[in-house]
Amino acid sequence: MLLRMSRLLLKTLREDPADAEVPSHRLLLRAGFIRRAAPGGYTWLPLGKLVLDRVTDVVREEMTAAGGQEVSFPALLPREPYEITGRWTEYGDDIFTLRDRRGADHLLAPTHEEMFTLLVQDLTGSYRDFPLLLFQIQTKFRDEARPRGGLLRGREFLMKDAYSFDLSEAGLTEAYERMRAAYQRIFVRLGLDHTIVSAVSGAMGGSASEEFLAAAEVGEDTFVGCTACDYAANTEAVVTPAPAAQPVTAPELQVHDTPETPTIASLVEFANARALAGRTDWTAADTLKNVVVTVHRPGAEAELLAIGVPGDREVDLKRLNAVLAPATATLFDDFESRPDLVKGYIGPQGIKIRYRVDPRVAPGTAWLTGANEPGRHATNVVAGRDFAPDGTIEAADVRAGDPCPACGSGALTIRRGIEIGHIFQLGRRYTNAFAVDVLGADGKPQRPLMGCYGIGISRAVAAIAEQHHDERGLVWPASVAPADVHIVAAGRDGQVEAALQLGATLDRAGVRVLVDDRPQVSAGVKFTDAELIGIPRTVVVGRRLAEGYVELRDRHGGTRQEVPLVDVAGVITTEVG
Repeated sequence: MLLRMSRLLLKTLREDPADAEVPSHRLLLRAGFIRRAAPGGYTWLPLGKLVLDRVTDVVREEMTAAGGQEVSFPALLPREPYEITGRWTEYGDDIFTLRDRRGADHLLAPTHEEMFTLLVQDLTGSYRDFPLLLFQIQTKFRDEARPRGGLLRGREFLMKDAYSFDLSEAGLTEAYERMRAAYQRIFVRLGLDHTIVSAVSGAMGGSASEEFLAAAEVGEDTFVGCTACDYAANTEAVVTPAPAAQPVTAPELQVHDTPETPTIASLVEFANARALAGRTDWTAADTLKNVVVTVHRPGAEAELLAIGVPGDREVDLKRLNAVLAPATATLFDDFESRPDLVKGYIGPQGIKIRYRVDPRVAPGTAWLTGANEPGRHATNVVAGRDFAPDGTIEAADVRAGDPCPACGSGALTIRRGIEIGHIFQLGRRYTNAFAVDVLGADGKPQRPLMGCYGIGISRAVAAIAEQHHDERGLVWPASVAPADVHIVAAGRDGQVEAALQLGATLDRAGVRVLVDDRPQVSAGVKFTDAELIGIPRTVVVGRRLAEGYVELRDRHGGTRQEVPLVDVAGVITTEVG
């Protein structure tokens, strides 16, 4: 491959685009890899398409090596299969739907579990057809409410999704571990620093869910690690260690006048100033905060839910929505319609809506909380004695320093990352929905178990850019760079011709080459563009050409060396391997 910048569809930008929010978005636009086509949708320009294809090739190679067989489904799918599994409703506004001229409903596929299951039902019938691992690399669509971060959160994206079909739990476990290992190889080859964390399955269903997160400050996922063991989890999947039930030792519940104390901070200040219940050491952690949310279930009427958390915590809607999926929750604010819910003074005793608590609110624990009257709070409100919650819920925020739920002795640290892969053990959710049965070795029907394994390929490009850039531009790993070497002709007589001849020599040797042969472009602009584009090796055909030398630059380490022109092709060919 020999690309000439004089003929390449490429326009680099000197300044950051105004609407670019994160480094990968800014640099991919500035270096001419992508171009915004619509909100949440991007055109891949020639250099960007080369990177996308190289990432795709790595994924395809490892999936094939792991025993996968590639297929390709349409992106436009009929409503009926998704109606059968309930996901036509569950996805709600997250999917693009449309109706054809015959009045039939369709969707632009956000994911393809249903279609893979139907294909297996159609083409298999015996235990001899299993195990089976199928995958595709296909464009997906989701109607993101707030597309952001360029390729990190779009409405249209390229994804690899794979599905294993096995007839035993042991077979499913083996397929899952094989895919887990394949994913690790993929992300190592892509140069991505990543962490495998426990996760929740959400709308996908199933169990044994793990995410692969690429470390990045701009990542939308927050995950934890332990200082004493190898525990790692998305904060959505963190399980709060619950204290054991305690004997009730607190005196009877007592109601106090607490005017102008609608917030935890004002309540604690007032409680200490007035020595409520004889105490002057009240903290936010001694209070019980009760937050009301509206739960929206697909295809059902909204309902109210109150959640009790220690007052030093906040309700994390992302964690809450992970628990409630496919339902979603929003903060309730129409308190005028519910006079029984006194804003700022809600207590769990006698509450008239469904009420669930953080696991820390264990039976026997006593709290300072609302008395369900304006300007009044109650002390010695004991869980199990004065109120009985409708179960526990993981909705409180997770903080650095929280105890590790795995080992108990370590403390949690918190980092941010970009989800680049997700694997699930789906079990029989989809084969049950379509009643997929095959004849077993004993002549009896058997229902296959499924695993699901996804990689966001276009998102992986952005994740690589997030991890591999500096103040001058992109710094692509050699495995995904749009070319192996960037030859810059400084512009004097004979330098362009020498650069093109060197490029042709390297091209014949199997090296992918980009030559900057643009006329009337200064050497300074060419050097700036080379650093912005970020190809691992740059050869400068410049002032020492007359002496038979060129300069070889390493974009990663920043080193420079003078190399005889007659030797440079051999040096580069050896490095590229």
